[in-house]
Amino acid sequence: MAPIEEQYEALEKKSLAYNPNLDVGRLRAAFDFANQHHEGQTRKSGEPYIIHPIAVAEIVAELGLDLDSIVAAILHDTLEDTPATHEEIARQFGESVALLVEGVTKLTRMQYVTKEEEQMENLRKMLMAMSRDIRVILIKICDRLHNMRTMEYQSPQKQREKSRETMEIYAPIAHRLGMQRIKWELEDTSLRYLDPVGYKEIDDELNRRSATHEAFMENIQKMVTERLSEEKVECTVYGRVKHVYSIYRKMYLQNKTLDEIFDLYAFRVIVSDIPTCYNVLGCIHDMFNPVLGRFKDYISTPKPNGYQSLHTTVIGRDGIPFEVQIRTAEMHNTAEYGIAAHWKYKQGLGNERLGSEETFEWVRKLLESQQDADPDEFLSTMKVDLFADQIFVFTPQGDVKSLPAGATPVDFAYSIHSAVGNRMTGAKVNGRIVPFETELQNGDIVEIITSKAAKGPSRDWLSLCKSNEARNKIRQWFKKERRNENIATGRSSFEAELKHQGLTLADITGEEILPNLLKKVRFGSLDELYNAIGYGGTSSVKSVARMKEELIRMDRAVAEKAALERLASTETELIMPSSAGNTVSRKPRKSQSGIIVEGLDNCLVKFAKCCTPVPGDPVVGFITRGFGVSVHRADCPNAVAAQQKPEEAGRWIKVDWVEGELSGYSTALELSAKDRDGLTLDVAMALSAAQVKVTSLSARAMPDGFAVVTIMVEVRDRGELTNVVNKLSQIPSVTQVKRAAG
Repeated sequence: MAPIEEQYEALEKKSLAYNPNLDVGRLRAAFDFANQHHEGQTRKSGEPYIIHPIAVAEIVAELGLDLDSIVAAILHDTLEDTPATHEEIARQFGESVALLVEGVTKLTRMQYVTKEEEQMENLRKMLMAMSRDIRVILIKICDRLHNMRTMEYQSPQKQREKSRETMEIYAPIAHRLGMQRIKWELEDTSLRYLDPVGYKEIDDELNRRSATHEAFMENIQKMVTERLSEEKVECTVYGRVKHVYSIYRKMYLQNKTLDEIFDLYAFRVIVSDIPTCYNVLGCIHDMFNPVLGRFKDYISTPKPNGYQSLHTTVIGRDGIPFEVQIRTAEMHNTAEYGIAAHWKYKQGLGNERLGSEETFEWVRKLLESQQDADPDEFLSTMKVDLFADQIFVFTPQGDVKSLPAGATPVDFAYSIHSAVGNRMTGAKVNGRIVPFETELQNGDIVEIITSKAAKGPSRDWLSLCKSNEARNKIRQWFKKERRNENIATGRSSFEAELKHQGLTLADITGEEILPNLLKKVRFGSLDELYNAIGYGGTSSVKSVARMKEELIRMDRAVAEKAALERLASTETELIMPSSAGNTVSRKPRKSQSGIIVEGLDNCLVKFAKCCTPVPGDPVVGFITRGFGVSVHRADCPNAVAAQQKPEEAGRWIKVDWVEGELSGYSTALELSAKDRDGLTLDVAMALSAAQVKVTSLSARAMPDGFAVVTIMVEVRDRGELTNVVNKLSQIPSVTQVKRAAG
């Protein structure tokens, strides 16, 4: 059986294992469709491309997702990499599958100004599709997981780019979806390419201690199992060592050694129901000494991603600390597979959206908070939302609110409702009135004092917020309620920044200039820009910087175009024969470069570094593309060789020196001598006696006992250069002094 067929058979077997009623014919049809469309395509590893979609579908099947998800996983690259269309997929496999495939497909067929813009749009599209159907992001995460597993075939630059993107975006999303097992693998694999040395150090140390780890975990597992058996508690107990990236973060961010990490070992106790979880907790604390402040109850207060468990850190008889996590079987499945665990319990729901509305609330809020953001801000604030540690606080009625660590009463007020935040006049924490900048702590009871007479939020609140949701709602209020004030404030700030950057309003408001500048900052008019600066949607510093960058680019483009037009005109004039059969000759004019190019005023001139000509040297000129005329010595090997090429014959022109134009011309000399002590000092003294300016001097010893000294000097003409060469040639042990490349 061919390897591709074998892999498909494995996928089919894995899918049937958890869904005996699977429509095998539909699965086979999807495989045949993808195999046919990807025919002839290969991966970087040299394998047929179809290997990748099947592998992604296998990971999807391991999560226990429905048939539509597995089919979409097999087809996920057909829209992007083959002639297949949305209509074709919808016709053969249903609209649901077509929408899933389209949601996963990246926007590679569109053009973007920057990499950040492309990344933002891809991510925004994925999040929007995800808010409609969570299976989109589940398939995408499986796709990224397989790509990371096969990353060794990519270039080092691509490995780092993809690993950084995985660490910053996909691993946090997997965490927010509660998919811990996949999150750990994504983080560990990314770390292997982002810091291979750090990864290897930890991995090697864990392998070195593996026998010790196994003995310790086996002993603790046996003790806990025996004790709970005596208590007639049916349970499953097993231990694990913390994954590499988790250890890496604690070691490098908290400057700890491996021995100082409290939760290096973690044991899980899986029981039948919630009351038994608390009974087991009592037994664990009776057997081992609990570490104060290290107990967390995520059963009564689940994490935002739905994670539930009791966590406690205890110290065994050997003095080694370890963590114990106690949970039910359903909690365990949710902890391992996150939102995907729903399919394990609800296989009969077909294509119906699974999970409660609250499960996906963070996706909706994330999209709402980024509606007006530019690419840089979208990516940076999204990472904050995904990575932020959470605290849990209570309303006076006992409702739990999840907020980012460091959140203030302002964040709390806007998490309840926009109207509550806009009318807030004060706040109480645990019954006491507190300032708005107070950082809330886990378990605080927060009460917001409001008034209908309140004038709305203060601009200062933007700096107090830790949640992007609150910051966005404040900006929306200012955007809607204070437009005229925003425009005035924004204009003042913008013009001040223009002045700081050495620009005026007149510099940017020309008819041909302003539209390009507004396009660069993504606004339709200056008033829209002023309004955004006023309500905090963007900053004057960022806007002026981007406009200045665009002005420089536009000026450079105009200058290059003018130079090319002048050079093209000159080239035609110089090579066109006159009626007498002679080339056109013009009267030499003054030149700032010391070079006169016949027929051209104020020509951009540069001296070729391959031969560094000086006045007195016979020279020729070559019209370059976009960089003026390059002046070579007539005997320069590069110039001699290039003049033999018929296709470039018309670009060589006559140039002449003009005396007294510059005080000095740079040229290079190469001196060969027997290597000896004091050689460099003698060279320096000879140059001093010649009274020339030396811009650089370097010496290197050769294997044959000789030394080579390279010197850059500034001379007025060839006569002065000859004098320098003569003085250097008189140094004892010097065998040769010659012109060299600069």
